[in-house]
Amino acid sequence: MMLTTRQDRVAVVTGAAGGIGQAICRQLAARGAVIVAVDLNEPTETLRLLEAAGHQSIGIQADVSDLDQTLHVGEEVRDRLGRCDILVNNAGIYPRYDIDELDHATWRRVLAVNLDSQFLMVKAVLPLMKEGGWGRIVNLTSNSIGLASPGVSHYMASKMGAIGFTRGLANDVAAFGITVNAVGPTMSRTPGIVSAVPDAAQQHISQLQAIKRVGEPEDVVGTIAFLTGEDSYFVTGQTIMADGGLTRL
Repeated sequence: MMLTTRQDRVAVVTGAAGGIGQAICRQLAARGAVIVAVDLNEPTETLRLLEAAGHQSIGIQADVSDLDQTLHVGEEVRDRLGRCDILVNNAGIYPRYDIDELDHATWRRVLAVNLDSQFLMVKAVLPLMKEGGWGRIVNLTSNSIGLASPGVSHYMASKMGAIGFTRGLANDVAAFGITVNAVGPTMSRTPGIVSAVPDAAQQHISQLQAIKRVGEPEDVVGTIAFLTGEDSYFVTGQTIMADGGLTRL
């Protein structure tokens, strides 16, 4: 049975079970969107928070680097909501390996999760956006592409790819009322970063920023909310760094 949308935008967010993805879901829901929270793990906590705040949402467990599973996401969105207006490609992984330790399997997995998933999710929901004649796509990149950080060549390659995909895709979909932009956060205090990156390294990065504090997931969501809203209709193909002033474009 199709859910009632009351003309609200339907927003699909990947990597939605926690961290930045969860913060994106909460911000877009607060602005009136019906949320489709997609994650490799069940987005139970995200759905609980949204429900407690009185927001409408559904959860879909899927590996967004897999073609069949992303197609299933698109089918579920069509069957249950009948439309898709917003896609935020947030899913990503961040394993650190020096090039001597980096094997091909890890390289491929990082590219699959961080870059292939953006292409696959676009393919899954783009028909719905075209039918609606309106859409907003935001791909998450990273400010690491401008930093001299060791052990992240695979990660930086995937995030530079996200920028290239954003620039090219913007040309392909503009005629359908769809914009495509990329947002690059700084190192944010998410559970994944806290477990993988020493606090001293987080503090070091923060001191290189104009705004000298460690980033939080909430620091990036305002930029994403703007790019997924009505007022950003003339902004497309752009990359915006929401990183406290560390990167200057």
